[in-house]
Amino acid sequence: MKQNQTDRKAKVWNSVIILLSIAGLIVCIAVLFPQTRQMIMNLVNHFLGRELGMFQSWSNFLMSLAMGGVFLILFFDYCVFTNSGRTLVRNVKQEIKDCVSEIDFRSFRKPVLLLSGIYFLGIITIIRANYTYLDDIGRSIEGLRGWYNWSRYISEFLSIFIHADANLTDISPLPQLLAVLILSVSSVFLVYVVGNKKITVIRLLASIPVGLSPFFLECISFKFDSPYMALSVWASIFPFLFVARKKAFAFVSIISLLIMCMTYQATSGIYIMIVIMLGFQYWNRGEKTNKEILSFIGTSAFAFCFAMLFFKFFLMRSFDAQQSTYISNTTYPMAHIIPGMLTNLKNYALIINHNLGVIWKTGIALILIFFVIQSMSKSVHKKISSFFISIPVLFLSFILLYGIYLLLVVPIYSPRALIGFGVFLAVISIYIVSDLKLVATITVIALNWCFFTFAFSYGNALADQGRYIEFRRTIILNDLNVLYSSEQKKAMTFQIKNSIDFAPTVKNIAKHYPVIEKLVPKGYEKYRFWEYYYFPDYIQLDYASDHFSNKNYVDYDTLNLPVVLDSYYHTIKSDGSRVLIILKH
Repeated sequence: MKQNQTDRKAKVWNSVIILLSIAGLIVCIAVLFPQTRQMIMNLVNHFLGRELGMFQSWSNFLMSLAMGGVFLILFFDYCVFTNSGRTLVRNVKQEIKDCVSEIDFRSFRKPVLLLSGIYFLGIITIIRANYTYLDDIGRSIEGLRGWYNWSRYISEFLSIFIHADANLTDISPLPQLLAVLILSVSSVFLVYVVGNKKITVIRLLASIPVGLSPFFLECISFKFDSPYMALSVWASIFPFLFVARKKAFAFVSIISLLIMCMTYQATSGIYIMIVIMLGFQYWNRGEKTNKEILSFIGTSAFAFCFAMLFFKFFLMRSFDAQQSTYISNTTYPMAHIIPGMLTNLKNYALIINHNLGVIWKTGIALILIFFVIQSMSKSVHKKISSFFISIPVLFLSFILLYGIYLLLVVPIYSPRALIGFGVFLAVISIYIVSDLKLVATITVIALNWCFFTFAFSYGNALADQGRYIEFRRTIILNDLNVLYSSEQKKAMTFQIKNSIDFAPTVKNIAKHYPVIEKLVPKGYEKYRFWEYYYFPDYIQLDYASDHFSNKNYVDYDTLNLPVVLDSYYHTIKSDGSRVLIILKH
């Protein structure tokens, strides 16, 4: 009797799944037609009350999404209706359960609290500075999210819940505190994975570069983006908790890597780097056979390539450098991929080298040397073999840290795009403090103390820069008020040339820590058009040329306008209808 009822329920569910699959396939196939995509775009525009713009880009994205939907529906039906599919699902589910049951998550509580306290203390001056950082200006003034433009759909979706509204408002420091929590969990997971499931205070302290490296400080500075950037780091580390089971590891890796792609793609190299370091550790200590190591690397490579290709063909919105003004997700064609990658790699290495201070470089060089020495001392193979393999492992890990950005025609080199370097340092540091050698441990703690104190300097520098920009903006407005009445200003158009330079405190820090000039924004830099929103509405600033490619734009600096005021901080030129403000450094 019970068997008959079970069979009837199974038939009903199968029928429902078939009907839903057919309906889903019909919808996806319909979206492949241009007329359907046009109708969808019209409905979306009507619902939002504004034009999304770039119709062709959105149309292509909808077509890719529909093709991805067809793939997922067919794969789901395969898992439900075929014996091999059902077996695969059962195996993956069981392996995930086995992995979870082997992890004592309660043991993570105190380590997470410890690192949360350290990370929070490290960013306290950034929070206190209350600096509205780059894109934060536009989000806080207009309430727009816009992460979907960069294919960061999870960021787009989660922001609605975090801000409790579809319209963004400044709720800092809540997002930054969430980022601290996510980073703490990520660091603990990294210690657990690299430290062979042993968590100690020294290893936790060694993991500090994950959240307090100079490069991740830019991420934590964003009042709106920071939790999603931290989530991408977590997603790159999380799969390695399941490394003991092949199918579970592959499945969790694919899902986690897709989460990474839909939060912040700059962390794409972290997963690859951890695979290389773990593979080397397995070989060096004889923990796995060569066959098992190759299987691990092969599974990781499959998961990574599958996730990246799925994201590229079914989820990624295409844009070029002209649309985004500073980055493109267009990859090099096959004929130019090698020289293109070498160019990107050269720029990536030079920028990291330039941004690091002498003390940091010394500390990093020492921990790299300790890594090679410890690899030789702990190796079950010949020391010479370990030596000649450990060095290429370091180079390869460093190179691949840049992830998919190596393939881009126009990559980004801002500090936030180099956040994988902090994880790289954390992995090496955790590895070399594991045997509690005093010299290596002191070196790691000293380097991390430098990062910790620099975070304080950076936060205070942000506060000083904010006050300096406000001071310069105030004297500009005062001089304009002296020169022109409100009615005159309404009939004028204004342009600003140059930018507001760094505050004196920032220049002082830059003497020893060049990265500060990349972290702290100047005032009114090119493409930072959001900053113009702080001027009164009656001042019509003409900044459209660079960001919106306005062909009718006229550069006032070419008009030889007469000087009406020349001060220590700026020069104002005007012919009565056009005003050029030339900022001085």
